[in-house]
Amino acid sequence: MATLQERIGGERRRLKSVRTKLSAAVAQGASRKTDWAPFYIAVGDYMQASIGRLLAQDIKMGDMIREKVAVVDDDIAKALSRMHIRLSELEERLERMLAARDKLRAGSGTELDEIEDAARDLTDYIVANMGHQEGGANSVAAKLFGPDDWELMAGITDADMAREVALFEQVNATTPSDLELPAD
Repeated sequence: MATLQERIGGERRRLKSVRTKLSAAVAQGASRKTDWAPFYIAVGDYMQASIGRLLAQDIKMGDMIREKVAVVDDDIAKALSRMHIRLSELEERLERMLAARDKLRAGSGTELDEIEDAARDLTDYIVANMGHQEGGANSVAAKLFGPDDWELMAGITDADMAREVALFEQVNATTPSDLELPAD
């Protein structure tokens, strides 16, 4: 069985791969090619699951930090507040993309501009705001958490992993053949 670090590492690599494909897709633009619709739908499904798990994990991390410290001092309060703001802003962008995905799923593929605009906003936000900031909640957690705490916070089940991998494979299966990906 893979370690927690290996499971999280795999999940993050897959998320980065999907985000990179999505960024490339919105930069290139579907140019009204309705054959790109299944890709955008698959990416939306993947992001819903993956970012949904990330949001749940970070909310749990904040709760666990509050439980572990005797006093939430100003530094911890600021770190948790910044995390809450980033997560709320991320969730807003994800919801916008998911609404566009749902319209695309129900429609004829003419909704490509809307999903690309929402996806661009989401990917730009992730790149600009979702790294590990020094002094952030992750830094606080690193000082407070032991291996069991990380395992509890991550909450990764075999079913979660299987679903995430299946959704990732669907993104790969629907990636447009004419999508121009950046060189690694």
